[in-house]
This record gives sequence, C-alpha cells and structure tokens, in this order.
Amino acid sequence: MNIGLIGLGNLGTPIAKNLLKAGFPLTVHDLRREAAEKLLERGARWADSPQELAGQSDTVLTVMPSPAAVAAVVEGKNGILKGLHAGGTWLDISTTDRRETQRLAGLCADKGIDVLEAPMTGGIPLAHQGKMTILVGGDKGVFEKHLPLLEEIGGKIFYLGPLGSAAVAKVVTNMLAAVHLWTLGEGLMLGKCAGLEVGTLFEAIKASCGNSFVAETEGPEILNGSYDYGFTFALQAKDAHLAYELGREFGVPLEVGGLVEQIIGRARRKYGDNTWSTQLVKLLEDELGVDLRAPGYETPRIER
Repeated sequence: MNIGLIGLGNLGTPIAKNLLKAGFPLTVHDLRREAAEKLLERGARWADSPQELAGQSDTVLTVMPSPAAVAAVVEGKNGILKGLHAGGTWLDISTTDRRETQRLAGLCADKGIDVLEAPMTGGIPLAHQGKMTILVGGDKGVFEKHLPLLEEIGGKIFYLGPLGSAAVAKVVTNMLAAVHLWTLGEGLMLGKCAGLEVGTLFEAIKASCGNSFVAETEGPEILNGSYDYGFTFALQAKDAHLAYELGREFGVPLEVGGLVEQIIGRARRKYGDNTWSTQLVKLLEDELGVDLRAPGYETPRIER
C-alpha cells in the first residue's frame, strides 16, 4: 500500500516517522518543504502538491489544523480529488467538523474514493511512540482494510460507527481535556495560596479521586514552567468552538464547556495563537502574581 501524508506539523511528522519505520512507501507534502527534510533523509518521497501526492498513493492521510485547511487540500485547485484514483482512500486524521467531513466524503464517493476519519488523541509525546488513541468513523470494511496501517501509528483503536462519529468523539475528548486543564490549575493555585507545597499537592492529586490523564501528562509542564505539550491555543480554541457548535446543534447545554471556551479565548488573545495551550493556567498565575513552580518536574523534550 503506497501512502501519502499531507501536513507535517507536530502530529503529522511523528505519524510519518512511524509509517516509514513500519516500511510503508511514503510520499509527503506540506506548505513548507523544509518541514519534510528529516523525513526525506529517512526515505520519504516529496510531492509538490496534494494532487501529485494523491496520484502516487493508494491511501492519502491528511493532518490539517482546521476544517478550511482540510477542504483546501481535498477539493482545491491541485487537491487530492484531482489525483487519487477510484478505489483509493482518503483517511483524515484532522480534528474537524463532522458535517464538513460528510460533505467532502460525498465528493469522494462520486469518484469512487473511500473515506475514513481517524482523529487521534493522547498528546504529542505518545504520537512519537506510536501510542496515541485513534477514533475511527466510516465504513467498517474500509476500516478493517486499513487496520494494519492504523496499528502502526496508534495504540488503542476505537471504531465508533458511521462517518462523523469519530469527529464527535474527538471534540468531546478535547473539550474535557480543556476543562480538566483549567480546573487542575484552579486546584493547584488554591492549594498554594492556602500554604501547601505545590509539588506535594500535585502528587496527592495524582493519588486521589481528583486525578486525570490531563493532570498526569500536563501537570509537570505547569510545575516546571515550560507549558510545552505540543498543542497550540489556536487548535485548542478551534476544538472548543466545535464542541460549542455541537452543543447548539443537539440542544445540549455545555455550561462548563462554554465557560472554558471563553477562558481559552481570553488566554489566546493575551498569549497568542501559537503559544502552547497548557499556558491556559498561566492566566491564574499572572492574575494573582503567584507561580506554580515546583522542583523535580523536568519532562522529556518533545522531538520536533
């Protein structure tokens, strides 16, 4: 199976590395050719456009930052639809809007192209290890055909149902992650201002019912002041808005989720789109003039 991958950012690059490691023939494309240099050294081929890449591929993976970016590479002037052959597959790993995915899937179906959505969750460090969780939506037969590929780039894999199902699940998980992050910051700040040593408090939280995956993985980045989890405010804000729109569509009140969306917007305006999203907690530190540093929480550098 010849694979094409478009989008060599913080997530796309480790996915590409794992595909090469597994022995898949891989062609790559990005708006910045320099983003592909290390992959080309490892044996990947370069394509000058999504269309050219799709013409060399049986399955095309896209890892895009927004629904608009996904649409551009699929149906744009030199997009995937102009190059991918009938019987090929478009596999979208982006966190995107389910209705947009379904619309683009209709265009693909007209050309005999299969579609899977497979957003990933768990954080960039796990992406480099090939252990992120993958949420899959689409035809079950197409899913089963591509399962060996998915197993090379992810850990736990959940088939959730028809196309659009995985988009909903991914938005839910990202909404919960943002809520957990903010409340972790509130809890740590409350403890420190009450006189507790924040490192010891953090260990107590991890050993208690207040623990979460977010606490375990992003807590150290708060305590060491790096805030570096490989995910930006621009992406966090996009995902929070997708959750809010789903709530409106299905009549589900997202009172806490909606509040955290507004807090994310405030942090994004203050710190900038490309700041790491874990810096959300820095809003509390800056507003109170109290930091949450604690010794002994150095974390492994994320490969980029």
